[in-house]
Amino acid sequence: MDAIVAAPRIMLRPYLLEAKYEFLRLLRTPSYVLPTLLFPPLFYVLFGVLLGGGRGGAEAARYLLATYGVFGIVGSALFGFGVNIAIEREQGLLTYKRALPVPPGALLVAKMVMAMAFASIISLLLAVLAFTLAGVRLAPSQWALLWLVNVLGTLPFCAMGLLIGTVVSGQASPAVVNIVYLPMSFLSGLWIPLTLLPGMFAQLAPIWPAYHLGQIALKVVGRDAGGSLAVHLLILAVLTAAFFALARRRLSA
Repeated sequence: MDAIVAAPRIMLRPYLLEAKYEFLRLLRTPSYVLPTLLFPPLFYVLFGVLLGGGRGGAEAARYLLATYGVFGIVGSALFGFGVNIAIEREQGLLTYKRALPVPPGALLVAKMVMAMAFASIISLLLAVLAFTLAGVRLAPSQWALLWLVNVLGTLPFCAMGLLIGTVVSGQASPAVVNIVYLPMSFLSGLWIPLTLLPGMFAQLAPIWPAYHLGQIALKVVGRDAGGSLAVHLLILAVLTAAFFALARRRLSA
């Protein structure tokens, strides 16, 4: 009986250790931790609270609560995977990991868990600011669902970041991630509503994965454009599988 109880613990141990060491590594990388955790709350205070305090301020604060949450978690996933994987691949760490007696997916699972942990912190920070400073009021189920959307929403962008990390060099990876991340965020309506941009941008927005996650988050707070939830989920699921399959093919080559 003891052996049966201990078996799952033994199987999980490599993943838990990898996640622990990944967490410690990130804590020693302030260039990743500080911008990832501080930029979304700072932007929200500036645009959702200070500049959005006039007419329509409550609606702006509610809208930006959803979209800046998505903006923050997309950044944590893309940089956590895109930059780190590129550097570790270039340094030979990924090859070294293959030679170790650990499950082959332990490193990727650890990075994914860390991305979810950062997404959870970002979501909670924004929720506290929205409730205390912006006066946003949601039902408990909406707060919980918005947190869940942010945490699970990291998966497509972990896969996208993984693909970027397998293609570009470590030195070029921050620039490439920013070239993808910042325009995608703006053109997906995460900074300002697409209704305030020329109509062409709204028509092209569905090509961006961040648009679909943003619409899911906005649907939770009642500010989405009215699209189908099933379509948004399906597109994100297909993109996640496609990005991961391409990245896996690159890593096995």
